[in-house]
Amino acid sequence: MNILITGANRGIGAALYSAAQSRGDTVYGTARTPGDSDLMPLDVRDPESCTALADRLKETPIDLLVCNAGVYLEKGQPVDSLTDTQLWADTFATNVTGVYLTAMALLPHLKQSNAPKLAIISSQMGSSERAGGQSYIYRSSKAAALNLGRNLAVDLKPQGIPVGIYHPGWVRTDMGTNAASIGTDESAKGLLQRFDALSLVTTGCFEMWNGDAMPF
Repeated sequence: MNILITGANRGIGAALYSAAQSRGDTVYGTARTPGDSDLMPLDVRDPESCTALADRLKETPIDLLVCNAGVYLEKGQPVDSLTDTQLWADTFATNVTGVYLTAMALLPHLKQSNAPKLAIISSQMGSSERAGGQSYIYRSSKAAALNLGRNLAVDLKPQGIPVGIYHPGWVRTDMGTNAASIGTDESAKGLLQRFDALSLVTTGCFEMWNGDAMPF
């Protein structure tokens, strides 16, 4: 299977990259600044960067695109101080627009696959039914990513491309902190199982890493 994972330089993205490689998949990973790694450069906020990645892949079919790149820029800030509109714009540019730009740029590569799939990493913090206060910008962006995924599922279904939206769990990463309940390896293993199970029957699903259905 050819898998492309955005934001594969750290956290859940890096764990997914490693886990998929370990089971024998051909994995392409991206990072905004790859450095000396084998990752390919991609700034999901930039349409030209997305197009450049698609051009670099040439005629390579992508069986699974994992839109994982994300930011949590207001972490730790009080909710009455989130008046910097650039903070909102930067968060949505990565967490929402970046998903759309990546998916559209790589759609021709998905169509070259015999069994294409699109996976979007959102969060339980994007669930309106589980609104818990705080982190307004991040929560809003992940809710928008969920909504985007649900609508992509409708429009891509006639093209044979199922779309799944996933909560990776509260994971021990820089974003999730060391107090989180599970490690990246456990999350990645569960997410890969969810991606494997994704089909046109389940397209539009919002699930946890362990397969539990998430409330919208």
